Amino acid sequence: MHVVITGASRGIGAGLADLYRETGHSVTGTGRSVVSDIQLDVNIFSDHGAMADALAGKPIDLLVCNAGVLFDRTEALEDGYNAEMWAAMFATNVTGVFLSIQAMLPMLRLSENPKIAIISSQLASTTHAGGGQYIYRASKAAVLNLGRNLATDLRDEGIAVGIYHPGWVQTDMGGEAAAITVDQSVQGLAMRFDALNIETTGCFETWDGRAHDY
Repeated sequence: MHVVITGASRGIGAGLADLYRETGHSVTGTGRSVVSDIQLDVNIFSDHGAMADALAGKPIDLLVCNAGVLFDRTEALEDGYNAEMWAAMFATNVTGVFLSIQAMLPMLRLSENPKIAIISSQLASTTHAGGGQYIYRASKAAVLNLGRNLATDLRDEGIAVGIYHPGWVQTDMGGEAAAITVDQSVQGLAMRFDALNIETTGCFETWDGRAHDY
Protein backbone atom coordinates (compact mmCIF):
# COMPACT_ATOMS: atom_id res chain seq x y z
CA MET A 1 0.00 0.00 0.00
CA HIS A 2 1.26 3.49 -0.87
CA VAL A 3 0.35 6.06 1.78
CA VAL A 4 0.77 9.82 1.34
CA ILE A 5 0.67 11.88 4.55
CA THR A 6 0.70 15.67 4.67
CA GLY A 7 2.28 17.29 7.71
CA ALA A 8 4.39 14.20 8.37
CA SER A 9 7.42 15.90 9.89
CA ARG A 10 6.16 15.78 13.49
CA GLY A 11 3.33 14.81 15.80
CA ILE A 12 0.50 12.63 14.51
CA GLY A 13 1.73 12.79 10.91
CA ALA A 14 5.19 11.57 11.85
CA GLY A 15 3.68 8.86 14.03
CA LEU A 16 1.49 7.61 11.20
CA ALA A 17 4.43 7.63 8.79
CA ASP A 18 6.52 5.57 11.21
CA LEU A 19 3.69 3.11 11.81
CA TYR A 20 3.04 2.48 8.14
CA ARG A 21 6.74 2.12 7.34
CA GLU A 22 7.20 -0.32 10.23
CA THR A 23 4.35 -2.45 8.89
CA GLY A 24 5.89 -2.66 5.42
CA HIS A 25 3.99 -0.01 3.50
CA SER A 26 5.40 2.59 1.13
CA VAL A 27 5.09 6.07 2.64
CA THR A 28 5.50 9.52 1.13
CA GLY A 29 5.56 12.09 3.90
CA THR A 30 5.28 15.79 3.18
CA GLY A 31 6.29 18.81 5.21
CA ARG A 32 7.65 22.30 4.92
CA SER A 33 11.11 21.01 5.81
CA VAL A 34 13.53 19.94 3.08
CA VAL A 35 14.15 16.71 5.04
CA SER A 36 10.62 15.52 4.17
CA ASP A 37 10.12 13.02 1.36
CA ILE A 38 8.39 15.83 -0.53
CA GLN A 39 8.59 19.47 0.49
CA LEU A 40 5.05 20.82 0.67
CA ASP A 41 3.70 23.98 2.19
CA VAL A 42 -0.02 23.37 1.80
CA ASN A 43 -0.56 27.14 1.52
CA ILE A 44 1.52 27.37 -1.67
CA PHE A 45 -0.35 26.36 -4.82
CA SER A 46 2.79 25.62 -6.82
CA ASP A 47 3.98 23.14 -4.16
CA HIS A 48 0.89 21.02 -4.84
CA GLY A 49 1.70 21.00 -8.54
CA ALA A 50 5.28 19.97 -7.82
CA MET A 51 4.05 17.15 -5.58
CA ALA A 52 1.67 15.95 -8.29
CA ASP A 53 4.53 15.93 -10.80
CA ALA A 54 6.76 13.99 -8.39
CA LEU A 55 4.12 11.30 -7.83
CA ALA A 56 2.66 11.20 -11.34
CA GLY A 57 1.76 7.68 -12.43
CA LYS A 58 2.25 6.18 -8.96
CA PRO A 59 -1.00 4.91 -7.42
CA ILE A 60 -1.94 6.33 -4.01
CA ASP A 61 -3.98 3.95 -1.89
CA LEU A 62 -4.40 6.22 1.14
CA LEU A 63 -4.06 10.00 1.32
CA VAL A 64 -3.99 11.34 4.88
CA CYS A 65 -4.62 15.09 5.05
CA ASN A 66 -3.05 15.85 8.41
CA ALA A 67 -1.32 19.23 8.05
CA GLY A 68 -2.96 21.83 10.27
CA VAL A 69 -2.33 24.81 12.53
CA LEU A 70 -3.81 26.27 15.72
CA PHE A 71 -3.01 29.90 16.52
CA ASP A 72 -6.03 31.14 18.48
CA ARG A 73 -5.94 29.21 21.76
CA THR A 74 -5.38 32.35 23.90
CA GLU A 75 -7.28 34.94 21.84
CA ALA A 76 -9.82 37.17 23.59
CA LEU A 77 -13.27 37.68 22.10
CA GLU A 78 -13.18 41.43 22.74
CA ASP A 79 -9.99 42.28 20.82
CA GLY A 80 -8.49 39.09 19.37
CA TYR A 81 -9.01 36.92 16.31
CA ASN A 82 -7.70 39.39 13.75
CA ALA A 83 -8.40 39.02 10.05
CA GLU A 84 -4.88 37.83 9.25
CA MET A 85 -5.26 34.95 11.73
CA TRP A 86 -8.57 33.93 10.16
CA ALA A 87 -7.01 33.92 6.70
CA ALA A 88 -3.90 32.00 7.76
CA MET A 89 -5.72 29.24 9.62
CA PHE A 90 -8.33 28.70 6.93
CA ALA A 91 -5.61 28.66 4.27
CA THR A 92 -3.89 25.73 6.01
CA ASN A 93 -6.77 23.86 7.63
CA VAL A 94 -9.29 24.07 4.78
CA THR A 95 -7.85 25.31 1.49
CA GLY A 96 -4.66 23.32 2.00
CA VAL A 97 -6.66 20.12 2.45
CA PHE A 98 -8.70 20.75 -0.69
CA LEU A 99 -5.62 21.52 -2.78
CA SER A 100 -3.85 18.39 -1.52
CA ILE A 101 -6.79 16.20 -2.49
CA GLN A 102 -7.23 17.93 -5.83
CA ALA A 103 -3.56 17.46 -6.69
CA MET A 104 -3.54 13.77 -5.67
CA LEU A 105 -6.79 12.74 -7.39
CA PRO A 106 -5.10 11.41 -10.55
CA MET A 107 -2.94 9.08 -8.46
CA LEU A 108 -5.82 8.04 -6.20
CA ARG A 109 -7.74 7.08 -9.33
CA LEU A 110 -4.94 4.62 -10.19
CA SER A 111 -5.49 2.65 -6.97
CA GLU A 112 -7.76 -0.37 -6.73
CA ASN A 113 -8.97 0.70 -3.27
CA PRO A 114 -8.41 4.45 -2.87
CA LYS A 115 -9.11 6.22 0.42
CA ILE A 116 -8.84 9.77 1.73
CA ALA A 117 -8.57 10.43 5.47
CA ILE A 118 -9.05 13.98 6.69
CA ILE A 119 -7.90 14.88 10.20
CA SER A 120 -10.47 17.24 11.67
CA SER A 121 -11.30 17.59 15.39
CA GLN A 122 -14.06 17.13 17.91
CA LEU A 123 -14.10 20.94 17.98
CA ALA A 124 -15.71 20.77 14.52
CA SER A 125 -18.94 19.57 16.11
CA THR A 126 -21.79 22.07 16.19
CA THR A 127 -23.70 19.77 18.54
CA HIS A 128 -21.03 20.16 21.21
CA ALA A 129 -20.21 23.88 20.97
CA GLY A 130 -17.85 24.63 23.84
CA GLY A 131 -17.04 28.22 22.92
CA GLY A 132 -13.68 29.88 22.32
CA GLN A 133 -11.03 29.09 19.71
CA TYR A 134 -13.44 30.39 17.10
CA ILE A 135 -11.11 30.21 14.12
CA TYR A 136 -9.86 26.71 14.82
CA ARG A 137 -13.39 25.44 15.48
CA ALA A 138 -14.72 27.09 12.33
CA SER A 139 -11.88 25.78 10.17
CA LYS A 140 -12.28 22.23 11.43
CA ALA A 141 -16.05 22.44 10.90
CA ALA A 142 -15.39 23.65 7.37
CA VAL A 143 -13.02 20.78 6.59
CA LEU A 144 -15.59 18.34 8.01
CA ASN A 145 -18.14 19.80 5.59
CA LEU A 146 -15.58 19.60 2.79
CA GLY A 147 -14.94 15.93 3.51
CA ARG A 148 -18.63 15.09 3.60
CA ASN A 149 -19.23 16.73 0.23
CA LEU A 150 -16.15 15.11 -1.33
CA ALA A 151 -17.48 11.77 -0.13
CA THR A 152 -20.67 12.43 -2.11
CA ASP A 153 -18.86 13.48 -5.28
CA LEU A 154 -16.23 10.71 -5.21
CA ARG A 155 -18.50 7.82 -4.20
CA ASP A 156 -19.26 6.76 -7.77
CA GLU A 157 -15.52 6.59 -8.48
CA GLY A 158 -15.02 4.22 -5.56
CA ILE A 159 -12.95 6.71 -3.56
CA ALA A 160 -13.91 6.56 0.13
CA VAL A 161 -13.51 9.64 2.32
CA GLY A 162 -13.42 9.61 6.12
CA ILE A 163 -13.11 12.48 8.58
CA TYR A 164 -11.53 11.86 11.99
CA HIS A 165 -10.99 13.29 15.45
CA PRO A 166 -7.50 12.11 16.45
CA GLY A 167 -8.07 12.58 20.18
CA TRP A 168 -6.51 15.08 22.53
CA VAL A 169 -2.93 14.08 21.80
CA GLN A 170 0.39 14.83 23.52
CA THR A 171 1.91 16.85 20.68
CA ASP A 172 3.14 20.43 20.35
CA MET A 173 -0.46 21.36 19.55
CA GLY A 174 -2.13 19.24 22.21
CA GLY A 175 0.35 19.90 25.00
CA GLU A 176 1.85 17.67 27.67
CA ALA A 177 -1.43 17.50 29.63
CA ALA A 178 -3.29 15.86 26.72
CA ALA A 179 -5.19 12.64 27.33
CA ILE A 180 -3.44 10.20 24.97
CA THR A 181 -0.04 9.61 23.42
CA VAL A 182 0.84 9.94 19.76
CA ASP A 183 1.21 6.15 19.58
CA GLN A 184 -2.30 5.58 20.96
CA SER A 185 -3.75 8.06 18.47
CA VAL A 186 -2.00 6.70 15.40
CA GLN A 187 -2.72 3.08 16.28
CA GLY A 188 -6.40 3.91 16.55
CA LEU A 189 -6.46 6.09 13.45
CA ALA A 190 -4.77 3.40 11.36
CA MET A 191 -7.52 0.98 12.39
CA ARG A 192 -10.15 3.52 11.37
CA PHE A 193 -8.48 4.08 7.99
CA ASP A 194 -8.29 0.34 7.40
CA ALA A 195 -12.02 -0.04 8.12
CA LEU A 196 -13.02 2.84 5.85
CA ASN A 197 -14.86 1.72 2.72
CA ILE A 198 -17.35 3.02 0.22
CA GLU A 199 -20.25 1.97 2.46
CA THR A 200 -18.93 4.12 5.34
CA THR A 201 -17.70 7.02 3.20
CA GLY A 202 -18.48 10.40 4.72
CA CYS A 203 -18.10 9.11 8.27
CA PHE A 204 -16.97 11.38 11.13
CA GLU A 205 -15.32 9.16 13.73
CA THR A 206 -13.05 9.36 16.76
CA TRP A 207 -9.61 7.75 16.86
CA ASP A 208 -11.02 4.92 19.00
CA GLY A 209 -13.88 4.02 16.68
CA ARG A 210 -16.87 5.97 17.96
CA ALA A 211 -19.19 7.84 15.60
CA HIS A 212 -18.89 11.57 16.36
CA ASP A 213 -21.78 14.03 16.45
CA TYR A 214 -21.73 16.56 13.65
